[in-house]
Amino acid sequence: MTTIYGIKNCDTVKKSIKWLEKNNVEFTFHDFRKDGLSPELLNTFVETSSWDVLLNKRSTSFRNLPDDIKNNLTNEVMFNAVIEQPTLLKRPVLMSNAKTLVGFKENEYQENLL
Repeated sequence: MTTIYGIKNCDTVKKSIKWLEKNNVEFTFHDFRKDGLSPELLNTFVETSSWDVLLNKRSTSFRNLPDDIKNNLTNEVMFNAVIEQPTLLKRPVLMSNAKTLVGFKENEYQENLL
């Protein structure tokens, strides 16, 4: 099963969902704002990807973090910050058949989902 994680009003999430629907890929949508982000789910993301890929350092959420957090990005600090603010993650995060795709790249979706 394919699950897409993100927030409903994110333009990149919308593009991703549109692509999935257009290509008849069955999926479920998990909205971080409505459905939350559990530590177990975040652990799965980190285990199947990396913080370099997952953390959206260009986001407003990241820019608004206190300097003591931004200057001390250990695994534990990042984990706790993302649990508190899931919008720190790049979106969408798509999980399908033990693969994790972060962001929306049409060619990556094509290769891994069709």
